[in-house]
Amino acid sequence: MTAPEGRGIAGRHDTFRILHVSTGNVCRSPITERLTRHALVDRLGDPLSGGLIVESAGTWGHEGAPMEANAEVVLADFGADATGFVGRELLDEHVIRADLVLTATRDHRAQVISMGHSAGLRTFTLKEFTRLVRAIDPATLPDAREEGVVERARALVRAAAALRGWLLAPTAEADEVYDPYGAPITFFRSIGDEISQALDPVMTALTGVRAPH
Repeated sequence: MTAPEGRGIAGRHDTFRILHVSTGNVCRSPITERLTRHALVDRLGDPLSGGLIVESAGTWGHEGAPMEANAEVVLADFGADATGFVGRELLDEHVIRADLVLTATRDHRAQVISMGHSAGLRTFTLKEFTRLVRAIDPATLPDAREEGVVERARALVRAAAALRGWLLAPTAEADEVYDPYGAPITFFRSIGDEISQALDPVMTALTGVRAPH
């Protein structure tokens, strides 16, 4: 199946949609979605004004479910907002509209790619994307202040896709974010730290702005 013309809302080219995917959409992908939004606000003030949209869904998503209470605690630790979250099952339309799909594990990545919609070149595990982004020279990307964050983000995904076959993971586990569902808060917090550390270089590369300290 060929890729649809344009992406984002109604095929518009002035938006860039990031989709985070895990299994139930109640632990990992909600944490990643809301930490991404939090990081973008820190860097840009209002990500929507720059055309960035951040969502999540689950391959076995609990449609309409709230995120796990421990996931909310983790978000609060980072000062991120958990309010208003509603779980979703991953649908074709989510993949079609996404400009970048970041999954918790390689199995999730394979499931997204198996849905078709030319998703292979824009679907990565979160940690895989982080590894690839670290190898990209920021000077080769469009300046977000001159050409906009959307153009920079699109260029970043293209550059990461081009590197994928050349920069492999040191181990299979290196690209995995493990499921904390049912685990104690200490494990949730360790997963939150993993996600936050993986997101930081991605958000910096995406926006061209480092996190404020």
